[in-house]
Amino acid sequence: MYLNCHTYYSLRYGTFPIRELCELAYSNDIWQFAITDINNTSACLEFLRLTNGTKIKPVLGIDFRNAAEQQYIGLAKNNAGFLQLNDHLSNHLHKKKDFETVAPQLPDCFIIYPFGKVVEQKRKNFRSNEYIGVSKEEIGKLRFSEYRNLKDKLVILQTVSFRNKKDFNAHRLLRAIDNNLLLSKLPESEQGKASHKMYPRQEMEAAFEDFPHILENTQQIMDACKVHYDFGKGQNRNLKIYRNTIEEDADMIRRLTYEKLPEKYPEANREVYTRVEKELESIIRLEFVSYFLINLGIVDYARSQNYPFVGRGSGANSIVAYILGITNVDPIELDLYFERFINPNRKSPPDFDLDFSWKDRNDITDYIFRTYKNTALMGTYVTFKQRAVARELGKVFGLPKENIDKLASGFYSYDNLDHLEKLVIRYSKLIEGFPNYLSVHSGGILILDDSVHNYAATFLPPKGFRTMQIDMNIAEEVGIHKFDILAQRGLSKITDTIEIVKQNQPDAKLEDIENIKAFKEDPAINELLTTGDCMGVFYVESPAMRGLLTKLQTRDYLNLVAASSVIRPGISSAGMKDEFILRHRFPEKRKEAHPVMYEIMPDTYGVMVYQEDVMKVAYHFAGLSLDDADVLRRGMSGKKTSRGQMEKIENTFRENCNNKGYEPKLIDEVWEQISSFAGYAFPKGHSASYAVESYQSLYLKKYFPLEFMVAAINNGGGFYDLQTYIQEIRRWGGTIHAPCINKSDHPNVIYGKNVYLGFGYIKELEVKTIQQILENRQFFGEFRSLDDFIDRIQISIEQLSLLLKINAFRFTGIDKHELLWKAYFKLDRNKPKTNQPLLFKPKHKDFELPEFEASKMIEAYDQMELLGFPLCSHFELLKDPLKQNVVTASQLKDHIGKNIEIYGNLVNSKKTGTSNGKYMYFGTFYDPEGVIFDVVLFPSVAEKYPIRTKGIYLCYGEVVSNLGYISISIKTLTRQATQTDPRLLGNNFKPSLR
Repeated sequence: MYLNCHTYYSLRYGTFPIRELCELAYSNDIWQFAITDINNTSACLEFLRLTNGTKIKPVLGIDFRNAAEQQYIGLAKNNAGFLQLNDHLSNHLHKKKDFETVAPQLPDCFIIYPFGKVVEQKRKNFRSNEYIGVSKEEIGKLRFSEYRNLKDKLVILQTVSFRNKKDFNAHRLLRAIDNNLLLSKLPESEQGKASHKMYPRQEMEAAFEDFPHILENTQQIMDACKVHYDFGKGQNRNLKIYRNTIEEDADMIRRLTYEKLPEKYPEANREVYTRVEKELESIIRLEFVSYFLINLGIVDYARSQNYPFVGRGSGANSIVAYILGITNVDPIELDLYFERFINPNRKSPPDFDLDFSWKDRNDITDYIFRTYKNTALMGTYVTFKQRAVARELGKVFGLPKENIDKLASGFYSYDNLDHLEKLVIRYSKLIEGFPNYLSVHSGGILILDDSVHNYAATFLPPKGFRTMQIDMNIAEEVGIHKFDILAQRGLSKITDTIEIVKQNQPDAKLEDIENIKAFKEDPAINELLTTGDCMGVFYVESPAMRGLLTKLQTRDYLNLVAASSVIRPGISSAGMKDEFILRHRFPEKRKEAHPVMYEIMPDTYGVMVYQEDVMKVAYHFAGLSLDDADVLRRGMSGKKTSRGQMEKIENTFRENCNNKGYEPKLIDEVWEQISSFAGYAFPKGHSASYAVESYQSLYLKKYFPLEFMVAAINNGGGFYDLQTYIQEIRRWGGTIHAPCINKSDHPNVIYGKNVYLGFGYIKELEVKTIQQILENRQFFGEFRSLDDFIDRIQISIEQLSLLLKINAFRFTGIDKHELLWKAYFKLDRNKPKTNQPLLFKPKHKDFELPEFEASKMIEAYDQMELLGFPLCSHFELLKDPLKQNVVTASQLKDHIGKNIEIYGNLVNSKKTGTSNGKYMYFGTFYDPEGVIFDVVLFPSVAEKYPIRTKGIYLCYGEVVSNLGYISISIKTLTRQATQTDPRLLGNNFKPSLR
């Protein structure tokens, strides 16, 4: 009866999710209806899954519209029809073109044109599968229309977009947001009608009682539609055959594994061969061969292009993956749990998360699309967040900016709001969680056996790779499993460092970056871990990680692997992080572990640290089957499980533990640990992969620190801001220079120990200006003077003044203010613009100018304006001189338990809530010598001294040592004033730069 129902996947139009539409139908005695979202098929598979096994018969279709104007409805008769609808929609979305008023030939679909459109266009001829849709409110018009005689072509087309007035109001607000209009300016053509709702069956039948043939035609169409997919039955719709046959693929993976085995295991023992054969048997039997070979093809292509990569995920537990070169983690060395990777009852393939440099991932993606036919990116939905909606609704209602800011901040009393402000808050809570727009999954790529349009339509995001209109949750339910092709900046830091070293130190001896064994055994590298000196190093540079490494006194690879997972929030919240640290540092504490737990996890002293530990404990401690243990791990990790499955497994877990004679307190404790940490812990192989990359970065930082830090900031830095990494360059003996016309490039460059900031840091300096400077310098050599620059570069006075203010012409030896005056005189704004080199250089006039007095303070303020920070020490800018009787960060170890004062430049701070509703701060600073130190502000202090802005602070507090990790428990915090820009204070002010 209802052939045109919208969910909130009719983006910025619909007002409720699929389940609530089903509930609405149930309440109105409707058992057959179609979901036809506007230019979107995101809801279709979920609709089939939700109604599977219920009385509701689902019909799938699309409401084809140009903006808000409905053209026609398409309904799929069968799976082939669903494919045709998705093909048709995708073609228009890809080309961003409007739909024609008449649908193309779609033989396995029904096409329904709205009555109003048909009348307007005076349509006469209809194909056999085309119909005219009449709504409840159009019955009166039909009685007096010539189309009333086309009895076999008339069906009900009652649009359902709302349940009630509140939904309709929300819809109008969404339409206003979508059109960026005040609600009062929203035209009726851009919104639905209040009558677009679901009426009870009896009411609809009564409305059409004079047109029984319309009811019959509608029922016949619905009865003729059936799209079917199997869900949750171990379906695998990924590409199943890599070459020609399944048998050929099996022979290929077996041959490649044994050919490459001696490279990784020159002296392979029985354990290696047994593990290899066990894995190969499972991979072949479970039909995961093509999944392995596709991933192998991807990494082989990356190697052919010299692209660095890291293979991780549950696949890192696989010895076959290690031998083939998909991963670089040895599962024998690390005792990686086979069943975390594959167990005999696993339905979905294991996860290979392949990390590539952010510079290379697009080409990897392009390779996949070139190589495989049925390929698409996985979609994902960005949802409305309440505060963001409040801001948008504030604009829609025309509220003043200050009112909007108040509502968006969340700091207000609802009772003190006026009527419009309360409406904003009320509807922002309603709209919160609605899908806002379709985006691209962070790394998911689909490689299927058949057309991706069998499952959903696709759209083209800016990078040009077609992307499906479904997310990973429903995709996995129908048997579509993604390949994870991810991007990170840590890898490009490594490759860029190597290139920079070759340029800056051509005679330097570089170790093979894949020689991880040598890095693991280097005491100098491990010393960086022990002391937490890891600024810029992948995954281990954050304050929390530096503190953990220090507390653990991390000195080897295996300990770093553990630390990579121990830092995760679930382990901390369960109290297992502290327990692991204590048992690691103090061996006598290990006796406190339960004997069974210690026997299961001896390498982590009986403490659950990795995701696999959930399986180990469930299997060995509680006696669950490996299949149930893996389901438990997946469920605890937030993966979908069958309804009631987790409750059943918990009951079995507790029952088995009782039968084994464990104390109820111990059973509760172990279950709580599993529950609290499994969703956040890493698989051991994943942590090991991260640790390998960390060691590569640590090697470069130890032996080539300046080149490494230049590569780090050229790749966007990391956890900290640019100024912090610049300070780190100084700490390692480098000198930072402002951009220079003859030395700088677009990124940062290094000559010996001199680092020149790139032109790209100068605010408002245009890319075309930078390109012109670099190209001209490459072809014609360095610039000899300002006159030479003006002759060779076509540049506006505005762009040139930026270069002069940052003192990029300091090689001339002339004060930049004098050069700026000369530039205004010399640069003829009216001369014709041409990129052609001049045949004869014009003669330049010189001008008599007063002598300018250089000021380091003015230089610092110009740098702050153009770069965002000064290149001198921030401590030199202070208004008042530094106190003399203060300690430095390197002296803190000599003042443990004492109250001290120390100056610090704030690097970053983290505000965190406490169990009693208060909050505290963790802060990181560096002192005048550039050495990092950490502070903590407990709630009573945090309330008095909140850390809100960056700057120099005088910190007073007690020096505390926690297992060798030194921090300061703050008692008072005083922000220090800086000198004012002297140009704002008149001619008599003489600035000082300490």
